[in-house]
Amino acid sequence: MIRTLFRVLGDRYARPVRRTVALMTAAAIVEGLSYALLVPVLRSLFGSSPHDAWPWLAVFAAAIAVCAVLRYISDLSGFRVGTTLLRGVYHRLGDHLARLPLGWYDTARVGEVSVLAGQGVLRALSVIAHLLAPLISACVTPLTTVAVMLALDWRLGLAALAAVPLVVLVHRWTGRATAAADEERAARDRDATDRVVEYLQAQPVLRAGGRTTERFHLLDASLQRVERSSRRSARAVVPGALGLTFTVQAVFTALLVLGAHLALGGQVGTAQVLTVLVLAARCADPLLSLGHLGGRLRGARAELARLETLLDTPPLPEPRRPVKPRRHDVEFDSVVFRRDGRTVLDGVSLTVPQGQRLAVVGPSGAGKTTLLHLLARFHDADSGAVRLGGADVRAVGTEELMSRIAVVFQDVYLFEGTIEENVRLGRPDATGSELRAAAAAARLDEVVDRLPGGWQTRVGEGGARLSGGERQRVSIARALLKDAPVVLLDEVTSALDPVNEAAVNEGIERLLRGRTVVMVAHRLSTVERADRVAFLDGGRIAEQGDHRELLARGGRYAAFWSDALTVASRP
Repeated sequence: MIRTLFRVLGDRYARPVRRTVALMTAAAIVEGLSYALLVPVLRSLFGSSPHDAWPWLAVFAAAIAVCAVLRYISDLSGFRVGTTLLRGVYHRLGDHLARLPLGWYDTARVGEVSVLAGQGVLRALSVIAHLLAPLISACVTPLTTVAVMLALDWRLGLAALAAVPLVVLVHRWTGRATAAADEERAARDRDATDRVVEYLQAQPVLRAGGRTTERFHLLDASLQRVERSSRRSARAVVPGALGLTFTVQAVFTALLVLGAHLALGGQVGTAQVLTVLVLAARCADPLLSLGHLGGRLRGARAELARLETLLDTPPLPEPRRPVKPRRHDVEFDSVVFRRDGRTVLDGVSLTVPQGQRLAVVGPSGAGKTTLLHLLARFHDADSGAVRLGGADVRAVGTEELMSRIAVVFQDVYLFEGTIEENVRLGRPDATGSELRAAAAAARLDEVVDRLPGGWQTRVGEGGARLSGGERQRVSIARALLKDAPVVLLDEVTSALDPVNEAAVNEGIERLLRGRTVVMVAHRLSTVERADRVAFLDGGRIAEQGDHRELLARGGRYAAFWSDALTVASRP
């Protein structure tokens, strides 16, 4: 498990853990060696002059003091390193999650990442702060004590040494017996987290259907499975705990019988026998604590394994020699993209000259939004190339690529914080005047002026305290503040009321002015303002050209336009 911990932490964070392990090991060895001083102490006490024990008692007390100081320093180091590493691992996990392709984030992984990033990381790294010292003490101190027993009497030492493989076998047997139950419990926990999230997200639907007083059966069933798996996991531990207790007690009894036999035969002294029995009793406590530590260690090991698997998931590769695009035109060259065994885009070729606008239209599921994702390199194409300024986006560094692209999607997510903090995500170092200018262009200043907190109004998780139109204005202001030369736009006004739609359209028009634009379009006005239109269907380009040209052809686009006019004319 220690090796797994080092792999998860990486070289940068593994060094302080190694120092902490060395301190804890030294404290455990000193503790075991200090018990050897009991021999002269007991020999003096049972000898002709008990007063001779005082010097040895002083030496024994000094050894215990040294052991206590080492234990304090090592435990303090464990707590400090644990808190530091917790912060470091969260940063490493967050950076890694940000580099994974969006295709990795399917529905099943929501609960997995939630559990892992919450209690999983805490449980895994609690090993350093809370479990590492008891674990090392439970392993090293008994072994050191056995070495002392061997030095006192080889027969008693060998009898104590026989317990080592027995304890190891019991632990391995317990680990194998509980592995399946622990894995099932972890899977049930992840499923229950998914169901809780689903239940919270389904509140509008449940309330609209008048089912707020009913129990949510999917969540109930999931929690019942957690309860049953918890019981099975607890029962699986019982045989191992009883086996460890029986083994330790049996070895201690054997040492007691052997020691009495040797003492009665005059082969060893009384002081030696008493010392061995004291040492054996002292060994029993840490060995028995392994039974309690075992469950927590197995849980931490499982979380470490899941964390290692997540961190080993390959992110989108960064170029070894990144290039910088010299222009801001866009090209899709025979792009093929597959997901979950389905071909989403099949041989798509499109060009957008610098400063022009491309509107991508077509039925739902045609792959329109996927085009935007590939250009922003949320995914990599399976074949073909996506180019920005003549450079393959895979050859452009992530920071460089994203500095040149502003993205405005229909579903806007705002982070918990103030309006100003969410807008400044576009460019954190922007001045106050630049911030206000972007807000005015997006007509966000109207929202800020009527809110009691102004710029410091907290938006809530996901922007829940703002309306859809207000969230869109924040998103557009953020894109305007970023001032990127390329804009990716997924139709953002389809679900807005007329007032907000007018405000958002005005902000979008200012955002798009003079920039290279690729936009997924549904509204007729958006399509008409485009320099070029591509009709996408079934992952392929069915038609492309300018708006008037495509209408004159009387093909798929003309039919789409006619249907859109019919829908727009309905009362």
